[in-house]
Amino acid sequence: MLAFYYENRKTDFSVTDCCKNPRRLGCSAHLHNHIELVFMIEGDTLAFADTEQCRISSGDAFIAFPNQIHRYESTAPEKFFIFIVSPTLAPSLAETFTGSVPRSNLIKGLSNDPDVRYLIDKIMTVPEKKDLFTASLQQGYLLALFSLVLSKTELATHSSTESQTLKSIISYCMQHYQNELSLSVLARDLHISKYYISHLFSDKLLIGFNDYINSLRISYACRYLRHSTTPITEIASLVGFNTSRTFNRAFVRQMGITPSDYRRTANTK
Repeated sequence: MLAFYYENRKTDFSVTDCCKNPRRLGCSAHLHNHIELVFMIEGDTLAFADTEQCRISSGDAFIAFPNQIHRYESTAPEKFFIFIVSPTLAPSLAETFTGSVPRSNLIKGLSNDPDVRYLIDKIMTVPEKKDLFTASLQQGYLLALFSLVLSKTELATHSSTESQTLKSIISYCMQHYQNELSLSVLARDLHISKYYISHLFSDKLLIGFNDYINSLRISYACRYLRHSTTPITEIASLVGFNTSRTFNRAFVRQMGITPSDYRRTANTK
């Protein structure tokens, strides 16, 4: 099973500079509604987007479009910038990001482009607390940066109807993960064939429907385990599992350890 989680981003924009303090880019498989853009300055890492695997080396860039499953595997700290941006901040390009996917998520040598480095530097200097003008300035730099990136990226269009349907399904699951969820329930409430829903999960997200729901629930359970003292039996119910036994089995399958061990490890960090 490809275990991944849906990351519900709380902000439209974030950028992390890991050049002064290198760290590992590596993270588990996830997807979100944002664009994720990595500029590798020094080091290298394995990257995965949907079914593609590539190596990001010094000077390369990597982009994951909204709702692409992606992850990174690192063996040592790297120096990089990572941008996570809502398509709404680049409205003139939003249709491109939501209606197409890259034929390759890797863009060789882009991080060495002087114009790209100039725009990264400019974005990094925009004040964190923004007024109307600085927010517009940031959006302008982002639009220029994304335009440069897209000019170096070959795109493949996919069905906008299919994309919107998938987003509706994911949104429904996000809102109702605490309740009973099945293909029949989604088919009834969304008026979509359960066979088509199943096809979208296996063909586009590369995961079975039930595995996705369990992955989503486990990601929320991890938050409770890290940030609360709520009993594990109660957490199981809060995130939609009918029994503690089912919850424990699903948790171990995805995380590799029991919920109690996960909580203990998280609290010692």
